[in-house]
Amino acid sequence: MFLIQREVPGDPSSLAYLLGCGGKGKAIAVDVHQEDVDWFIEQAKLKNVEINYVIDTHIHADHVSGGRELAEKSSGEYMLHESSKPRFSFTPLHDGEVLTIGNVTATVMHTPGHTTDSICLLVSDNRRTLEPWFLISGHTLFVGSAGRPDLRGQEEKMAGMLYDSLFSKILTLPEHVEIYPGAQAGSVCGAGLSAKPVSTIAYEKRFNTSLNTDKEAFIQSILAEALPEPANMQKIIQQNISA
Repeated sequence: MFLIQREVPGDPSSLAYLLGCGGKGKAIAVDVHQEDVDWFIEQAKLKNVEINYVIDTHIHADHVSGGRELAEKSSGEYMLHESSKPRFSFTPLHDGEVLTIGNVTATVMHTPGHTTDSICLLVSDNRRTLEPWFLISGHTLFVGSAGRPDLRGQEEKMAGMLYDSLFSKILTLPEHVEIYPGAQAGSVCGAGLSAKPVSTIAYEKRFNTSLNTDKEAFIQSILAEALPEPANMQKIIQQNISA
């Protein structure tokens, strides 16, 4: 399998991904920015793969998605979690659904908290083992931090959902599983993000100070972080949900 982690030009705090099976010529693109569509098309050509699935881990508030445009240009499917409510058609993803791209599988994990429609992708290289290898964690879990739950209102409820997603799902994964987040240091989608763009479940469980195991303490701690809204947030959201 192959995995490319992309620092988006002009917004290096954001991370996007192209992954798949080179042997079978199949790929998934994740969290594509509008200005990065041509880069994904070029990388697919270089890898000699088709982009079968284009996935946004949630309706983004910090950048305009290029997901639908890439899906149209690559004849792939544009996918969001089934709870997403844009004003256009998309292929809905369900919790526990398994996407197969050649010898690679990606299992959808619904992880609400940053947004209600947030998902992660748990990826395995089945030529090596059926065990999961890494998690594309979107804006749910970062290296050194967790996603902010306050961008869409109902902050305490969302923070509680984020806690449940982290402690009931993500942190129960095998400790060797690598974490590939949707953002790194400089992003306003979480506080205290590391500039190191990869970690493991074991390392985050031990050293991520956001992961207070007491639910009420977690909620109060994460809501105490004073972060500015992403620039042009409401305009970006409207662009990302418009037909």
